[in-house]
Amino acid sequence: MRMRQELADIESAFTEQIEQEREATARARREAVVRTRRRETERVNKQGTMRFWLLVLTLLATAIVVTIAMFETLYYVMG
Repeated sequence: MRMRQELADIESAFTEQIEQEREATARARREAVVRTRRRETERVNKQGTMRFWLLVLTLLATAIVVTIAMFETLYYVMG
């Protein structure tokens, strides 16, 4: 009878350990998914900021080039 009780205890402990390992694995997977999403969001935001400043610089450069060309043309026509 005692042997059966010990086997039952060992079996229940083993089952409990397996369940804990499954929970830990599932938790690690969820955390990995969250980290991946966070990195992706940060990367997209960083790219968006870089593209915005590139657009601003392009618009400024275009405005400067057009202004210079306009005044040079005006000088050529008037002079």
